[in-house]
Amino acid sequence: MVTRSRRRLIWWIGSAVVLIAALAVAGPFIYIHFIEGPAPTKLELPTTHTSTSVAGATNSAASSSAVSGTWNVGPGSETGYRVQEVLVGQNATAVGRTSKIWGSLTLGGTSVAKGTFTVDMASVVSDQSQRNAQFDGRIMDVNQYPTASLVLTSPIPLGTLPAAGTTKQYTAQGTLTMHGVSKSVTFTLTAERIGSEIDVLAEVPITFSDWNIANPSVGGFVTTANNGTLEVLLHLTRGAGNTPSTSSSSSTAGGGGGPVTVPSTTVPPLTVPSG
Repeated sequence: MVTRSRRRLIWWIGSAVVLIAALAVAGPFIYIHFIEGPAPTKLELPTTHTSTSVAGATNSAASSSAVSGTWNVGPGSETGYRVQEVLVGQNATAVGRTSKIWGSLTLGGTSVAKGTFTVDMASVVSDQSQRNAQFDGRIMDVNQYPTASLVLTSPIPLGTLPAAGTTKQYTAQGTLTMHGVSKSVTFTLTAERIGSEIDVLAEVPITFSDWNIANPSVGGFVTTANNGTLEVLLHLTRGAGNTPSTSSSSSTAGGGGGPVTVPSTTVPPLTVPSG
């Protein structure tokens, strides 16, 4: 016959197992939805502008001579990744961004003749230092591959140039180099001209294995899809533009500096096992 004390012990063990199981489910849910908060929204073209358009150009199509020449990546430009992940059964979105991007494109006549853009990979940060360490280390190895680049490989026909303040979509082709691998990519971009500035927005789908990038999953604790999205917002100007970053030669784990739009929290971060 089971003694009362033994029944009590069995009851306490059973209760502890149930409690642990409940915490395993509720803990990640509470962390993701109430502590970490929602992921940053996708990059978008600016909804408000402070630039003054050339007189008479706002409501009419631009002439090819008005936009021909070199346009440099300037302040306000951002790029980064968006990846869907599952944290112990709970869906979440991982977002990392940087403003350390530079390069230029050349417009000639009614087409984009060429374009080259480079990103300082060590400066890409999210709102979690553990995620940044994984990104900088085993995933992207920013010490060995400090930059990523996109080079347009075909001219982009623009057709009739749109009026200032009008957005228009185009198809672009280029070579994307990341993690020491160069692959051809085709993607859609949206552009808008406001006075002496041009904003360009693009999303490039990425399958990690195509660039020999390790899947971001961490030992069953955090699992991700085998793909993600490269988000790009370029603010192009006739001015000097951004200067190439020098931090990539001395990068440190956890990501570099630079203003980003990911939220931060004062709550202690969730510990992710190293791998």
